[in-house]
Amino acid sequence: MLTVAEVTVRFGGLTALDRVSLSADTGEVVGVIGPNGAGKTTLFNVVCGFVRPQLGHLEIDGRRVAPRPHQLKKLGISRTLQGVGLWHGLTVVENVMQGVHRESGLASAMLAAPPSDRSERRARQAAMEALDNLGIGSYADHLATTLPYAIAKRASIARAIVSRPRLLLLDEPASGLSDAEMSEMADLIRRLRLTMGVMLVEHHMDLVMSVCDRIVVLDFGAVIASGSPEDVRTDPRVTAAYLGHAVGAGHDGASD
Repeated sequence: MLTVAEVTVRFGGLTALDRVSLSADTGEVVGVIGPNGAGKTTLFNVVCGFVRPQLGHLEIDGRRVAPRPHQLKKLGISRTLQGVGLWHGLTVVENVMQGVHRESGLASAMLAAPPSDRSERRARQAAMEALDNLGIGSYADHLATTLPYAIAKRASIARAIVSRPRLLLLDEPASGLSDAEMSEMADLIRRLRLTMGVMLVEHHMDLVMSVCDRIVVLDFGAVIASGSPEDVRTDPRVTAAYLGHAVGAGHDGASD
């Protein structure tokens, strides 16, 4: 579905991405890992249209595109944020409905002119389906501020998938989770890949190695390794990038 072709991004004299190429398709989980400052967040921002590359381009289904944030639904892409990013004054279902309203062009629907009763019912139904699919439908009417952190993480993912994307970008979904909660997150990611592609930025290597079909390793903005989890685990360039720690052997590398 998505191809990143020879993308280069510079911020002044700093090269954040240096001729980065990768691909992601529906039905697979692609991990993007690397030490702090490797360029992972910049890569996500390029895919989402927040950053324009100086060189290279993106393709969707073989067609060259220049994404903008408000066009992501049409391209079949959705993204979670680092942390949670829920609206504190809204309930869980209202937060997830924002994913429907934003994608429908009803910006800040809860704060501006209300949508029609029919569109509101449809948005609520879609939000409830997303919450139920993630196993947290019972929290629908809870305020976001009252949620346990692991449930809030799932709610943020529900908001991202309510538009039924073909490709979901997950930005550190396991941060702040316990080992048991991380295991549940891994199970969730495996279920998500049944209906969409997933591109994952994460610094918990055990999670990455257990859920990813392919892994791309960035260091100083360049791809230094790419392949299966086992290929990446045993690549000496990856070991060197992680300062001598064995990738996937209990070490959590930092992310940007």
